[in-house]
Amino acid sequence: MRPGQRVGIVGATGAGKSTLINLLLRFYDVSRGRILVDGADVRARRLHELRAMFSLVLQDVQLFSGTIASNIRLGADIADEAVRRAADAVHASGFIDRLPQGLSSTVGERGASLSVGEKQLLSFARALAFDPRVLILDEATSSVDTETELLIRDALKVLMAGRTTIAVAHRLSTIQDMDAILVFHKGELRESGTHQQLLARRGIYHRLYQLQYKDQETRLEVAE
Repeated sequence: MRPGQRVGIVGATGAGKSTLINLLLRFYDVSRGRILVDGADVRARRLHELRAMFSLVLQDVQLFSGTIASNIRLGADIADEAVRRAADAVHASGFIDRLPQGLSSTVGERGASLSVGEKQLLSFARALAFDPRVLILDEATSSVDTETELLIRDALKVLMAGRTTIAVAHRLSTIQDMDAILVFHKGELRESGTHQQLLARRGIYHRLYQLQYKDQETRLEVAE
């Protein structure tokens, strides 16, 4: 990947998408080959230095007892103004400002008082506040409703601007405008290219796209 490039990673369940992220962040190490960041093997870096280069946004957001602001800064020395700017940029301030004490409002255990979409927007604000060199999105929009997904897509434009992005996606609609898309199948990289290039190839990506499109059609027919 080039610095600043946006890459989507897709594939069926068990294809190896999340495994790639785990290896990159050294949750476990490769048994063969190497993973290089800025030309250096990830195993040659101190673990905290390596992980400080990344912000990881997951499908299941981990929140802690404390305030909205403390869940964004996670103990780091981030000024209130920077926390507010991050929340504004990803549209999280819309629901935060409706809370009794705004950024100082208390978050219950695991964010029980917040909706799935609100927790996801909060995780985006957290990622932006840390200003990472590399942004990793692991199924970050798969659990939100359509309206919230539209907000998140707009927030992503802000979040991805000027930084390298790796997005693992189930919904192909969330990665169609990426600079490149990598298609994994049974643990191997099988295809790569832009959305249009992969559709024209009529391979694995094309089949995934067709299956998802037909699934959407079926849901619409049932709804009618």
